[in-house]
Amino acid sequence: MRAAFLAIGDEIVGGLTVDTNSGFIAGELRAVGVEPIAGFSVRDTEDEIIRAFRQALGEAELVVSTGGLGPTSDDLTMECVAKLAGRPMVLHQPSLDWIEERFRMRGMEMPPNNVKQAMFPEGAEIIPNPNGTAPGCICPIDVDGQTRHVACFPGVPRETRHMVAATLVPWVAARQTGRRFLSRTFSTVGVAESKLDEMLAGAIRPDEARVAFRASFPRMYVRVTVDGAEGDDLEGRMDELEARVRERLGAAIYAVGDEGLEETVGRLLRERGLTLALAESCTGGRIGDRITDVPGSSAYFLLGTATYSNEAKAGILGVSEQTLATYGAVSTQTAEEMAAGARRIAGADVGLSTTGIAGPGGGTEEKPVGTVCIGLAWEGGSWSRRYDLGGREREWIKATTAQLALDRLRRWLLEQE
Repeated sequence: MRAAFLAIGDEIVGGLTVDTNSGFIAGELRAVGVEPIAGFSVRDTEDEIIRAFRQALGEAELVVSTGGLGPTSDDLTMECVAKLAGRPMVLHQPSLDWIEERFRMRGMEMPPNNVKQAMFPEGAEIIPNPNGTAPGCICPIDVDGQTRHVACFPGVPRETRHMVAATLVPWVAARQTGRRFLSRTFSTVGVAESKLDEMLAGAIRPDEARVAFRASFPRMYVRVTVDGAEGDDLEGRMDELEARVRERLGAAIYAVGDEGLEETVGRLLRERGLTLALAESCTGGRIGDRITDVPGSSAYFLLGTATYSNEAKAGILGVSEQTLATYGAVSTQTAEEMAAGARRIAGADVGLSTTGIAGPGGGTEEKPVGTVCIGLAWEGGSWSRRYDLGGREREWIKATTAQLALDRLRRWLLEQE
């Protein structure tokens, strides 16, 4: 099966928003034997959308679009697909009920124009959207006597990624006649994509499986896909390949599956019956935000502080004035005392801290921009380390520091170096 991708929206064409959906979907479909052949982006204009769909359908059996499923007058995707298919638009009552419920859960009345999001081309297969108000669909379209399909998804990546994995990938796999596919994803940390490729070189032959890499900063994934006929032992083959991957990558693998470090750390804390407190400086609460993104994190997360100034470090966390004067706010000594202070005031089992220079200013010859320190404290012990991340942009330094801190906590929980 060949697939083409269409990103719809003035903001995409105008460069105000980067299309990350098409690349993600292409990677997911490639794992089940689909060949991505083309990508398009168009403005929110009916003539341009229909023209792009026609061109894509002339080249591919499946066209996947993202965007244009909102409730406003410039959201035109469904109407365009209905015209291409020669089908009327009809109301899908279960979708409308879900949209109304979404508004009720927010304590709001649904505006009348949101009914539009429950209208689909007649005969289309509806794709639920559990994370938003824009369901998608898969619609058959006749092209010169052959049935091809258009799959429509919202433009919000978080919504689309879930919908693609839950519906489109299984839908495609079921139509790959006589073949079965099995993929396994390895979530990794601390290794760049090029290094992962180098580490796995020669571990898996092309005739054994397909190996793909995907970066979603600060996450990095390795996905291995095997295929075979009905009755083939795909699980057994995959288990053997996983053993080779683990042998090469070791502790860089923190989870099997698409999982964030905050989820892994949360699970480890829960399994060990331990609690956590955070003292963040350069990350400004970013780690706490990620930790609390995990449902049920209140079982192990007690406290998060963004102690940015020296006065806050000393007054709230109890960092010694002498430590700050002698070693500075960005030092391993301060990081350890910050972690110990957070642990103490929260009554937690372990404290985790970050302090650093995220830039663009504030660096010195001794401590340039990109200097960060991470600290851990627990009953009877502490740990700290300085990292030199280089003069990168502020956002990158903050995100990388948070990732390094979570990974250090993971390794401590697993008693790894």
